[in-house]
Amino acid sequence: MALLPPDPVICLRAPEQSSYHSLCFRTPEHLYAGTLKGTVQLWELQSNRISYQLSVGSSPILNLAHTEDALITQEKSGAVKLWNLAEAGYVLQHEMSNDHVGYCRMTCDTQANAVIMPRDKSTVSVLCSKTLSETMRFSPTADEEKSIPFGSVMCVLPVIVEGQRYLISGYESGIIATWDFRTGRIVGNPVQFASDGDCLFTIDFDPVTNRGICGGSSNSLVVFSMDRKALQVMPKSKIAIKNAGLHRVRIRKDLKVFASAGWDGRVRIFSWKSLRPLAVLTEHKGELLDIAYSEERVTMWNAPVMAAAGSDGQISLWDLYK
Repeated sequence: MALLPPDPVICLRAPEQSSYHSLCFRTPEHLYAGTLKGTVQLWELQSNRISYQLSVGSSPILNLAHTEDALITQEKSGAVKLWNLAEAGYVLQHEMSNDHVGYCRMTCDTQANAVIMPRDKSTVSVLCSKTLSETMRFSPTADEEKSIPFGSVMCVLPVIVEGQRYLISGYESGIIATWDFRTGRIVGNPVQFASDGDCLFTIDFDPVTNRGICGGSSNSLVVFSMDRKALQVMPKSKIAIKNAGLHRVRIRKDLKVFASAGWDGRVRIFSWKSLRPLAVLTEHKGELLDIAYSEERVTMWNAPVMAAAGSDGQISLWDLYK
């Protein structure tokens, strides 16, 4: 563990403070932040000011994604909206209401032009990212639901294994299942990752090393691998954390580190190679709800940055472990 945690390069605060629920980089200079009040703020990182604000609704913005020319928002109330980028700002183009009201975040699969989102009970929908029309649905059969206590969908992640697309989904009961996009069915056997009332909230996967990481309401992170023959996830080890509860875990694109966002307001940084803890960042005073990485250098700091935000109404930016 590092003796002294690094300092943030800057902390951003809006004049009208509101909890932040989601973060998304469109470019290294443009950071989008979804708020508790149902707005999306566009922060210009050359000036560190809000240049645009979009009123989406009255429900917290649970997640954000940006395609080449559109912003996709997910509200906690269940609504998913597609906003086209126009000269004067964003214009609502498509909207889909949803019967899922909860904490599971949608995922945007840019390679497949798809938005993957939770539905009622144990169902997951795949939408076209240009129209929000449903193209596929993953739902357990009656026999599977009798033998496996799925519960509500809590996290979803598309992955590519041996050139084929699969969906990893975590459920309220603590199990993780792998779905085949070709058949719409579960492959392998669902695996129990959490127990004793704990559930999963977040998952990430690295196809290069064939390893993933997940966390939730417990006081540990679970490292797993993908069995390439059985096509199911296999728990490998656990990483204990001091205080229980994680909203988000994200592996950085260069595969050097990963970070977790805790209910205790701590950002924990780990080496992805050794899984060794590197730092605990204590800048925030309330629970953390999201983490995002810029994929390229931000001009002002001449480095890629990590953004973290949560209930204390500030966004911290970090230049870490290059």
